[in-house]
Amino acid sequence: MDSLPEELPEFEPGWVWLAGTGPGDVGLLTLHALNALRQADVLVYDALVGERILELVSEDCELEYAGKRGGKPSAKQKDISLRLVELAQQGKRVLRLKGGDPFVFGRGGEEALFLVKAGIPFRIIPGISAGIGGLAYAGIPVTHRDFNSAVTFIAGRGTAGELPERHNWEAIAKGSPVIVMYMATKYISEIASRLMKHGRSPEEPVAVITKASLPDQHVLETRLSTCADDIEKNSIEPPAVIVVGEVVSLRKYLKWMD
Repeated sequence: MDSLPEELPEFEPGWVWLAGTGPGDVGLLTLHALNALRQADVLVYDALVGERILELVSEDCELEYAGKRGGKPSAKQKDISLRLVELAQQGKRVLRLKGGDPFVFGRGGEEALFLVKAGIPFRIIPGISAGIGGLAYAGIPVTHRDFNSAVTFIAGRGTAGELPERHNWEAIAKGSPVIVMYMATKYISEIASRLMKHGRSPEEPVAVITKASLPDQHVLETRLSTCADDIEKNSIEPPAVIVVGEVVSLRKYLKWMD
C-alpha cells in the first residue's frame, strides 16, 4: 500500500474533501479516503475516528479535533462549518473526516451545503456506515431474502438531543421488517414501547452493537420488551447501533468475529 493507483484524484489547494472512515476497523477505509489522508494539509476529525486512522496522515498534516460525539460536549456544527471554509480560503487542502459515512446521520449534507454557499469546491468520499458494516461484523445481515427485503435506518434522537417526534412510529413498526437505529440508547425504552404499541412483538430479537468492527466489539442480544433494561444492566453507553428484527436470530450461525 505504499503506492496508490495513479488514477486517484489529486487533492487541490482550497478544496474540502468530506470523507467517511467506516465503523472503526482501519481496513475498511476506501482507497479514496487513504489517498485523501496522504495528501491533506489539515485534518478536521470527529471523535469516532480511530487513532490508527489518524496515523495514516502525512507528517506535516495539521490535526484539528472537532468532537461530535453523541451525548457528550461537542463543537457547534456552525463553528465546524465556518472553520472548514476558513481553512479552505487559506489555500489548505482540508480533509473533513467522519466515522461511518458522512451522508448517513453524519451531518455531511449540512457541511456540504455550507461549502456551496461559501463557494468552496468539495468532494464527497463515502464510507461504510456502522448500520451496515457494524452489523456485518456482528454476524447480522441487514437483509436476508427469507426474512426481509426492506430495512429502515432511523436516528434515535433529534438535533437538540430529543426523541424525534417527526418519525411516523406506526408506519415504521408496521412497514419495516428490520429497523436499524443510530444514537438511540438514551430513548430506547420509549422507542421500544412505541414499536410494541403499534404491533411489534415483545419477543422480537434485538441486538445492540458497541465498538463495531474493532477488536473489543461487544454485541448484546436481547428482546424488544427487555432491551432497555438489558442495556442498563450491562452499562452500555453510546455510541451504539441497535437493530430490531428477525435477522438478529441469524447471528448464532453467522457470528464470525467473536
